[in-house]
Amino acid sequence: MLADLSKGTILYFTPVLMLTALLLSLFAYLAPTVMLHSQVALLTVMPSSALTQPGSTQAVDGPSIFLGPLGSCSRPNNQAGLTCTQSSLSPVYNTSVFTSNTPSSVISAPPEGAPVFIAIALLFSVIFFVMYTAISFRHLMGKAGAVWEKPMVQRVSAWIGIFAFLIGLASTLIIFMWFGKAADDFNQSIQGQGSNGPQLIASTGNAFTMIWVAYAFFAIPVVVSLAKFHVLATK
Repeated sequence: MLADLSKGTILYFTPVLMLTALLLSLFAYLAPTVMLHSQVALLTVMPSSALTQPGSTQAVDGPSIFLGPLGSCSRPNNQAGLTCTQSSLSPVYNTSVFTSNTPSSVISAPPEGAPVFIAIALLFSVIFFVMYTAISFRHLMGKAGAVWEKPMVQRVSAWIGIFAFLIGLASTLIIFMWFGKAADDFNQSIQGQGSNGPQLIASTGNAFTMIWVAYAFFAIPVVVSLAKFHVLATK
């Protein structure tokens, strides 16, 4: 019973986890310019009086901007529609909705290589997902499943998974530190202006939460592949 449960988890549940990880990473990468324009972002700047009038609970209307790895979406006030920049691996964020005393200069795109490496990681992730799923379900493929029985194919799958995981995680950590510092610098600059400063606050967005969950899920198929890799290496 326990052996069947363990086998079923490895064969059927881990591919689902890998697919979930892939979709979460893809949504975080494409947002907000391609999809989820105001729901998902790496960094958000929203109207708030928390920095200029600490303790105030008054609702504030003002400009907002949502930043992602491929571009940004912005609006001049809460009722206005969003205007998004064109998606690019070298994005230029549109901060024209802010007033002149807004420290928008600290809001800049991450190093050019970061979005490229994330795209490479996503490509490797897709390849790993296809290979990992095929290896898991090779017993249902008949003669075609013989290809996925080969130790070399399983080793290649494991290495692709490792590369995708490490490249993606390292690139995300770089972007997280970049936008974390940008949010801190933005907020400190507004605080320095006192009550005359713009009523805005910057914070890292929920896209990072999606990515951390994605890589937690991603780690499980990678570990399973490495375990198979280890067994094959000791035969």
